[in-house]
Amino acid sequence: MLSSDESTPTAPVDDPIDAAIVREVSRNARATLAELSTAAGLSISAVQTRLRRLESRGVITGYRAVIDAESVGKPLSAFIEITPLDPAQPDNAPEMLEHLAEIEACHSIAGDASYILFVRVSSPRHLESLIRDIRLAASVNTRTTVVLQTFYENRPILPA
Repeated sequence: MLSSDESTPTAPVDDPIDAAIVREVSRNARATLAELSTAAGLSISAVQTRLRRLESRGVITGYRAVIDAESVGKPLSAFIEITPLDPAQPDNAPEMLEHLAEIEACHSIAGDASYILFVRVSSPRHLESLIRDIRLAASVNTRTTVVLQTFYENRPILPA
């Protein structure tokens, strides 16, 4: 397992108390220290110490709000597979596309495509424009799948 900088291995969470803390934070990033204390069976100060250690080890890499995309004007989601036009060129598509705010995630994948992007936009016309921007910025072919309905996403990541 690698931390977010992909150079330093992160030790797995094998302590049951740390796992309980990670589980609760993953389910509710706004859980109070008192709630975490109850879940872990420790004092608030002991939980706070363990939480800081989990953060410094890179197990907990941040906290974020989950926003309803439709409420902020981005009801259309799509997956865009990208493949380099010239495989002999440097493989730097993620860096070339990083400036496009509509791209929520970029994953390196196995298969015919090199990467799959998850995007959110305001309209089909905006999606068309984004696809054009992606093709130009990274010199890639694209294959797009529009999301019709999402049943669940952003599920908690629970320790094994």
